[in-house]
Amino acid sequence: MTTNPALSDLQVLIGDWDMELSRTSFLPTPDAVAHGKLAVEWVDPGAAVVMRMGDASTPTATWIIGRDEAHPDYTVLYTDDRGYSRVYGMTFADRRWQIARTTPEFTQRFRAEVAADGSTVDGEWQKSYDSGVTWEHDFDVRYTRVDS
Repeated sequence: MTTNPALSDLQVLIGDWDMELSRTSFLPTPDAVAHGKLAVEWVDPGAAVVMRMGDASTPTATWIIGRDEAHPDYTVLYTDDRGYSRVYGMTFADRRWQIARTTPEFTQRFRAEVAADGSTVDGEWQKSYDSGVTWEHDFDVRYTRVDS
């Protein structure tokens, strides 16, 4: 199978990354930094993209990204080792990556930019407890490519 043309924009994400979390609301101190692994790969090559975060020493999460070729936006299925499962909407164009979900209890959004050379991705997660009326910073994330 060849790469689904509807997913071709995501090629820049394929590979192994170091994940750095900073300015978090959940680490022990505001200046604490945490590192983890991120592997992004094609499923059946090109049918979808899977992102696997973490390893045996850090929390894990799996993101499956796909897209209907008739629509410009992506759908993301998320699950983690805490037992959470979520569905996000996602856009990815012109090096800008956005992910969002809205629920009455907990709304989230992620905004990031991919470096021109594809070596880093810098982003910020925000959260809202009132369906996105007011937002607060959750954490910053930086992905740094570790493969060639």
